Amino acid sequence: MSMAGNLRRVTTLGAVGGLRKVARLTRRRARVDLSHPARSPLGSSVVNCVAYRDGARVPGGRDLVDTVERIRKDEDGFVWLGLHQPTDREFAGIAELFDLHPLAVEDAVEAHQRPKLERYGDTLFAVFKTVCYVEHMELTATSEVVDTGEIMVFVGPDFVITVRHGRHGSLGPLREELEADRLQLSKGPAAVLHAIADHVVDEYVSVTDSVQSDIDQVEADVFAPNGARADAGRIYQLKRELLELKRAVAPLARPVQELATRPIRVVDPEIQAYFRDVSDHLTRVAEQIAAFDELLNSILQAHLAQVTVSQNEDMRKITAWAAVIAVPTMVCGVYGMNFDNMPELHWRFGYPLVIGVMSVACVVLYRGFRRNGWL
Repeated sequence: MSMAGNLRRVTTLGAVGGLRKVARLTRRRARVDLSHPARSPLGSSVVNCVAYRDGARVPGGRDLVDTVERIRKDEDGFVWLGLHQPTDREFAGIAELFDLHPLAVEDAVEAHQRPKLERYGDTLFAVFKTVCYVEHMELTATSEVVDTGEIMVFVGPDFVITVRHGRHGSLGPLREELEADRLQLSKGPAAVLHAIADHVVDEYVSVTDSVQSDIDQVEADVFAPNGARADAGRIYQLKRELLELKRAVAPLARPVQELATRPIRVVDPEIQAYFRDVSDHLTRVAEQIAAFDELLNSILQAHLAQVTVSQNEDMRKITAWAAVIAVPTMVCGVYGMNFDNMPELHWRFGYPLVIGVMSVACVVLYRGFRRNGWL
């Protein structure tokens, strides 16, 4: 059975001692390929497990423990283990095998962590927030724009363990790209950590470009001739989704800066130059998000001002029409009091005269309001 196939037994046993016995019992079963970026066909959290030496795959024929022992004995190569949403029981054996710190293991299993970088002896523990743009036909007040997930990375002298949470952010294509670049992959686990960080930040760039299209659409709708009728809920929804994106990007600046500048035992100085490039891209994304937030604030203020102006215009029209109607109402009210001694009450042309006076007064008021822009 392949090394990845035997790894499933590690995740279910939760103890390294019984691994060899299980491996001997399962050697006669058919080999199972776990190298596909999809979830393991065995139903466990294991997605992939491959050993590398000099930037190339090492053919697996024995169990995980033997492979790790061989790599540590030769002091050459490393193991890259990928998991998707493992449980405590599934991760217990792996944590014991690679001597992972309990606090880091708890964070990796529970998820919902803030982007960070922690050092536990010779092991680095990094948390990245992954983002994905959710396609939608039309932005509404309830549209989901940004979906988030997490990637936890354990980096040691001879291993890389990636733990992914969420519906997106598969590292299968990234693994294939790295395997195609043997020179970069030969630089060890730090090269994998850089590739993951670069991949995550590139997704940030892609998502911000897509969000900009939504912001442009909202801006065009607000400043359209009937912009006062635009739905303010869409602006608030964009601000909420932008806040979700900001929570993923902003806290990552300090960990990437540390990887790019501070000496770390498992990160080769040559790899740190690549992290500086990632830091530059991350800074650009953070500045772009800040600009989007300011722009949305301006759009929201402009929309509220348009609503206020529209309401004022409606009130002026109502007031103008009320003034026009007030003249005939007043005259009719006076003549409706039924007194005997009323002006022109018994005159033959009294009624037409009153109607004419009311009409002329209404026309004069209407033209005056129309000339002043009230109607």
